[in-house]
Amino acid sequence: YNFLSNNNMCLVWSQLADLHTPPIITSDFVYVRLIGDRSIQEKDFGHIQIDRIKEMKKIARNFKTGIDQGNLAPVKFAIVAANNHYAGFGPGTVNIFRQLLGLEEVKWGDEYVMTDDLAGKEDDNRNASLIKTKQTNLSDFL
Repeated sequence: YNFLSNNNMCLVWSQLADLHTPPIITSDFVYVRLIGDRSIQEKDFGHIQIDRIKEMKKIARNFKTGIDQGNLAPVKFAIVAANNHYAGFGPGTVNIFRQLLGLEEVKWGDEYVMTDDLAGKEDDNRNASLIKTKQTNLSDFL
């Protein structure tokens, strides 16, 4: 783990059927992957099919323990990704995980990005600088 830490490289916390990586912080961000076993068919995607609360609670406890012990102090942000095969609906799975952490649910509808000129504007003027868009890759909304 020292090599990863010394080079600010993230150890991905992966949750698979037969693989559970240790929740060790090695960089200034955390990346959690919730990957399913492909037992859910694509035609059944769109809503939660498998109860994964127990597994997600364990990961959420690791986050909370890290925060309480100060281990997550250097962490600037976290990415949690869930594929549809994990529980049936990736975005819904991530919302459940957010709730376990005490975070607000993300609404999955129209997405907007802020234009570069937004930095100096007051809150009242921000909506005028939002542009409706579709996400094309993971980092579009970071």
